[in-house]
Amino acid sequence: MTSNIGRIDSKFRYIIVAAKRTRQLQGGSTPLIQGLSKKFTRIAQDEVAAGLVNFEIVAGESQEEEEAPSTDAGPIPH
Repeated sequence: MTSNIGRIDSKFRYIIVAAKRTRQLQGGSTPLIQGLSKKFTRIAQDEVAAGLVNFEIVAGESQEEEEAPSTDAGPIPH
């Protein structure tokens, strides 16, 4: 089964872009399309599949840096 994910090169990137767009919609952004659904997730998916959502792939970041959780626990005691 193939899905129409617009100009996005992988399903993983499609999910990430759609999730970020969903957060924008939840924050009050105006939808770029008029669809039947009122759900922000579905609207975001439709926008991404239609190629209406701009995104940039930033080179130079390793996957470990992207996935490393941010902790502010302070120094490790001896």
